[in-house]
Amino acid sequence: MADTNTTIPITAGPVGDVRPSQDLKGPPPYANTGRDSLNGGDIHEEYHGLVLPTEEEKKTLRRVAGKMPAECYYLCAVEFAERASYYGCFQVYKNFIRAPLPKGSTTGAAVLDKNDTAGALGKGSVTATAMTEAFKFLSYALPIFFGWLADTKYGRFRMICQGVAICGVAHIIMIISALPPVLTSGNAIGPFALSLYMLSIGAAQFKPNISPTVMDQSPHKVAHVIEQDGERVIVDPEESLNSVMLWFYLLINVGACFGIPTTYLAKLVGYWAAYLIPTILYLLLPPLLWYLNPRLVKQPPGGSDLGNVFRVLGDCFAHGGLKSIGRKGFWEAGKPSVRAAAGSTKVYGYDDQFIEDVRRTFQACGIFLFLPIYYINDGALGAAANALSAGMRTNGVPNDLLDNLNSVTIVIVVPLMNHVIYPLLRRKGIHWGPISRMTFGFALCTIGSIGFPLLQHYVYETSPCGKYATTCQENAAEGENGLSSVSYWYYAIPIVVTAASEIFVNVTAYTIAYSRSPKNMKGLVSSVNLFMTAISAAIGLATSNAIQDPYLVWAFAGPTIAGGVLTVVFWFTFKHLNNEEFIINTDFNDMVRESDNSSDEESNKRAVKGQDTITQVPAPQPVTLNEKV
Repeated sequence: MADTNTTIPITAGPVGDVRPSQDLKGPPPYANTGRDSLNGGDIHEEYHGLVLPTEEEKKTLRRVAGKMPAECYYLCAVEFAERASYYGCFQVYKNFIRAPLPKGSTTGAAVLDKNDTAGALGKGSVTATAMTEAFKFLSYALPIFFGWLADTKYGRFRMICQGVAICGVAHIIMIISALPPVLTSGNAIGPFALSLYMLSIGAAQFKPNISPTVMDQSPHKVAHVIEQDGERVIVDPEESLNSVMLWFYLLINVGACFGIPTTYLAKLVGYWAAYLIPTILYLLLPPLLWYLNPRLVKQPPGGSDLGNVFRVLGDCFAHGGLKSIGRKGFWEAGKPSVRAAAGSTKVYGYDDQFIEDVRRTFQACGIFLFLPIYYINDGALGAAANALSAGMRTNGVPNDLLDNLNSVTIVIVVPLMNHVIYPLLRRKGIHWGPISRMTFGFALCTIGSIGFPLLQHYVYETSPCGKYATTCQENAAEGENGLSSVSYWYYAIPIVVTAASEIFVNVTAYTIAYSRSPKNMKGLVSSVNLFMTAISAAIGLATSNAIQDPYLVWAFAGPTIAGGVLTVVFWFTFKHLNNEEFIINTDFNDMVRESDNSSDEESNKRAVKGQDTITQVPAPQPVTLNEKV
């Protein structure tokens, strides 16, 4: 890892207000001499003091990731705490709902036979699938509304805080629903369902706004040239965002690893303890958000561009027709310059560049449409994987424990990709574009998901109950074996392989949603990405009656076949986007924090009493920032 100096504006306030996380030094020689200092007299364009690469340099210079401010990583910690509480509970929901209280248990723990499955409500796999998929659907469908609301009225940070408050109440109610007196009364389903769907509402407010807020902190708005150890390199906004979002996704999955202790707590102690640990962890969020509040760059709600998007579509359909959808020239027909050249006198509230932004946004949404089948293969349809593992010999291990290998795999592989593979590709001058990464992820997931139907087939073949293996152990007489001879540890193979695919698909989808959307629609487009999980959950709901014995082999095999076909279609549909320039659609004037304004007011002694709005000030002269390779 090498450090060099570059010149970049990182705030919209005075130089003295630069984040303390930045390593500030004197400006490098080319900061003021400008155009001819880097390339032996070649002419370079500049932007805010940054030396922009020429077309030749874009093709030949190595690209590096720039250093990100500390606030990015604090926000990753916020995501860690929220996801740890979310997944720590989610990991045990299916058994809590599906399986009955084990023999002799009042807490849901397996107290008499170590091979018993922890459980509580005893509603069966169909109800477990319906409730958990409805929870997922709400968690990932409601962000469409909350993402739009953040863009137009409340701002992303406020929506994050509101979501945290709602989830905190939901966690407390969930603990109450799992207390022994409530479980044994037979009335636990009421408070549990209330807490479950409250949690989905809070998560829906939090999730679409956290990743755009992380990326809002990036000071790397445009590609620019720096000199590093005698070598000219390009600081790439795409590589910079991809690097920090890999850490973001890493911490999501560190949090998801809390499903490991909660599965053991559910089996050994009881569900009240399994729900208590995530709740305690959740208490980290309010003080952390309070600390970050004045230090964050916050995009103020500016009114959504959604109305203009519909106006653009109206013009494109009116002048191009339905037959032109997806063809060259469809978006050209809606550009104000084209309409003016055709004699239109209409006054437009947007320009030609906005049409290009809308085109890129719809391309992103087209990319996202391939995600639902991928999400189904990444962990199986509904509660099918849980039903598969319930028929396998676990030797006392909780049957939902190995689901946590998904997160463990990602925690191991992300540093390898971020510090070894991606830097190696950059040193070799290999640009592994976003579509190539996602196609590789789709293919890897399809290969891994083949393991699910194969395992289910062998479980059916070796179970004492044949093709009714899922409930065989629950219905077996005391001391009688009701499990397949297939070891539960084989289940780890498809889990690990499909988990690794997420690093190439989900992380890339985050940056696509952010970079291919207008400034005032980033929360909404991010929520469209999340909505694909809701669609996969809806498919799980619609097929819940099929997710039971004896149909489980095809519940796995069908999506696997579909995933293989869609991987090929995806590549040939979008491969041309690998060559498009990465554009963020925000600039340095958007780098505004409350602390910037506070410092300005104190230093200039011009505080306006009662003023509650954030005002933007001109971008500063560049300062020196260490670049991380």
